[in-house]
Amino acid sequence: MNRKLIYIASLLLALTAGCTENFDAINTDPTKASAANWDPNYFLPNAQNAFINLGYNSMLYQAPAMQILASTFTYYGNGDKYVNTQNSTSYQGALFNSTYSVGAVLAEMINLTEGKDQYANLRNVGRIMQAMNMLRGTDVYGDIPYSEAFKVKSGIATPKYDTQQSIYMAALADLEAATAALDPAKAKPTGDLFYGGDIAKWKKFGYSLMLRTAMRLTKIDPATAKTWAEKAVAGGVFTSIDDNARETADANNATSGIYNVYQVADDFRELRWSKTFIDALKSTNDPRLGAVAEVPQPGAANNANQTLAGNNDPAIQVGLPNGYDLSGGATDVRRAPGYPGATGTGADAAPLGGYSRPRISVYLKRNGTLMVMTYAETELLLAEAKVRGWNVPGTAAEHYRNGVAAAMTSLAQLDPSAAIPAATAQAFAAALPLDVSSTEASLKMINTQYWIETGSMFNFIETWINWRRSGYPQLTPVNYPGNVTNAQIPRRMIYLSTEVLNNRVNYTEAAGRLSGGDLLTSRVWWDK
Repeated sequence: MNRKLIYIASLLLALTAGCTENFDAINTDPTKASAANWDPNYFLPNAQNAFINLGYNSMLYQAPAMQILASTFTYYGNGDKYVNTQNSTSYQGALFNSTYSVGAVLAEMINLTEGKDQYANLRNVGRIMQAMNMLRGTDVYGDIPYSEAFKVKSGIATPKYDTQQSIYMAALADLEAATAALDPAKAKPTGDLFYGGDIAKWKKFGYSLMLRTAMRLTKIDPATAKTWAEKAVAGGVFTSIDDNARETADANNATSGIYNVYQVADDFRELRWSKTFIDALKSTNDPRLGAVAEVPQPGAANNANQTLAGNNDPAIQVGLPNGYDLSGGATDVRRAPGYPGATGTGADAAPLGGYSRPRISVYLKRNGTLMVMTYAETELLLAEAKVRGWNVPGTAAEHYRNGVAAAMTSLAQLDPSAAIPAATAQAFAAALPLDVSSTEASLKMINTQYWIETGSMFNFIETWINWRRSGYPQLTPVNYPGNVTNAQIPRRMIYLSTEVLNNRVNYTEAAGRLSGGDLLTSRVWWDK
């Protein structure tokens, strides 16, 4: 498997080159990769890993902007303080690049399965993956190339940017068709990192993704959101944490997993849970606090020791406030209210040593679990759909309770040290029932739990997208000197910078459709 992943990029190039003037020569040599002798299953794990393995591309902006993580480290100023720091332009456009690199692999896989019944399920899994991939791209940027994407071989090198509305309608229709067409009686995909080729689980995934996609439209088009959410529920969404879509990263691959960021010495030493996040857990005596957070052992050397576990006693956890630095001026965290003080003494002093960090047993793992989409998220979205009066079985309170409990028990899938007993999770969820006194009270609780769940799973892109959609929790932006957003939390990312050069006409048209232009503060179509 690993060797296939290593060589997949070069093989993809060989395959796409197969439509050039050298096709006949390549195709007649059985030792060469071509459409005739290449198994399209090999593309699937590469696309899956590249889709979820985002590293800095979700850590620098979304994680601190959502006040899940915080840092005084300059490099994290992008999301923590909304200032442009090193490589800001690259990271703003990184998810655009990722969308089309992943999409190219999936498009070639789908192309190679056309008309081949033995690959019917692989084809439909690919269509579901492509819908998810392109939807994430449009949620991050707004209008993006869609209908003309991946058509270089057809002569389209500068694809038009489709409107986000048209992308949503096309993606929902494709999701519906692909999910319905999955057939357990046909051959399973091989190399599937999410479900091992289990078609029943892929069906649930497709409908759960349809539900999530529908819920994105609640602000802009609630009638369409209702229609598609009810279709998803009727099709059959996730029913337990066993349905969680996740990938276990490869411990032998130095770039595997979002957690490889946490392996970097500076990042490990400087990243902390945000005060907003820790305070939210402490306010309800949430059992997740001790499962995900620890205070390092005293001293700079101990803070930097990646093999030395900290103290996860919930009573001592303290979150780092966003928007501070260690520069010695007015914004120095040592002047912040509630500063817990340094730990250690003299040259061994650790100025951030009293703040809580992600537990190393849970998050400092090259073979960590990467969460794609979970049962907990699905249940919380069902709770919201029910609050809105849509045709969803059960009650909003039941779905909310299921979602909160599942968010806790799912932590064991990250690492056994984070396991919360089912009885504990259920007791907590029962003791914190959904506030049904008003629609807004319910939406606030539901989406605050969604924020906690996706944040604790390090699924920061989803945290950010759902916050933009729902408005909850109500985060207070930081106002750091020199910020580039006028003290506003970013609402989108800026397009890949090379698009201005390579696809100028279409880029300019798309940027012109954004209120304010191609800025971090402009809003995508559904974010009104």
